[in-house]
Amino acid sequence: MGDTPPPQLTPEVVAAIHRVEGELLGFDTTQWRWTLTWLEGRPVVQLDDGTTIRVSPSGQVHVSNEDDADELDR
Repeated sequence: MGDTPPPQLTPEVVAAIHRVEGELLGFDTTQWRWTLTWLEGRPVVQLDDGTTIRVSPSGQVHVSNEDDADELDR
């Protein structure tokens, strides 16, 4: 949280990270971390609260949260 993202991420993914971090201003996120993994050559960036940033095969950047998925399952 708040650090410079790795240089191999596209500007669109970096913008999504900054958007998410901006939405969390005012919350205590000092212990939160982003986890970066790669799936089929595309980044998957997940925050400790479950927020996940993925890139689709067409290059679209999607931001979701586990809580959002739980709401859809109910």
